[in-house]
Amino acid sequence: MTDQPVVIVRGEAHNEVDPEIAEFAITVSARDKDRPETLRRLTERLDAVRRVLGEYSEAIEKQASSQLSVYPETKRSEKVTAYVGSVYTNVTVKDFSVLGELMLRLADLDQTSIAGPWWSLRPDSPAYGAARRAAIEDAISRARDYAAALGCEVTGLQQLADAGLGQPETRIMPMARAASFSAGMEATPELALDPARQEVHGAVEARFTITNPVIRATTR
Repeated sequence: MTDQPVVIVRGEAHNEVDPEIAEFAITVSARDKDRPETLRRLTERLDAVRRVLGEYSEAIEKQASSQLSVYPETKRSEKVTAYVGSVYTNVTVKDFSVLGELMLRLADLDQTSIAGPWWSLRPDSPAYGAARRAAIEDAISRARDYAAALGCEVTGLQQLADAGLGQPETRIMPMARAASFSAGMEATPELALDPARQEVHGAVEARFTITNPVIRATTR
């Protein structure tokens, strides 16, 4: 008895969805000839940033200070001319309706600059599962097409594997524009940011059993 024939296919899905979160970075800086004064200014400015962020707590999903840097500026003689300090804070926002307003308010603070936003999906986004299911449906459709071309039918699934044995890729489409602001604006204008759509790619590899095709010999 011969083994049942199989057809091996790759199923793919390319879904475009709205982003779920937006991230941006805040940099607060201070510089003075006196080290304690540099630290005092840095702390004061960081507190001002936190006060603004506190007003938007319902829109913010996560915030964290990622890096503190304090170092002396020196001449060739190693004489310290000034002390420079900076604190970097990463903010994740879930409510895009206040994102532009929040970023501009922060950029208007003294010695504060921001960069972003960077749009993305959460790691546990349902969009990943939807892409996987769509990829499986595509694999089944492909298998049936091949089987029909041979005059046979799909009878069962022999193996299904996520392509690359990892979760579906997420390719981020370029955002319309990235914002980069620093303090010193005369007024705080309104800014509407357009969320960049996210492309989610799912791929699976499947092996299906099929009925024996009927190969008719051609006569001459």
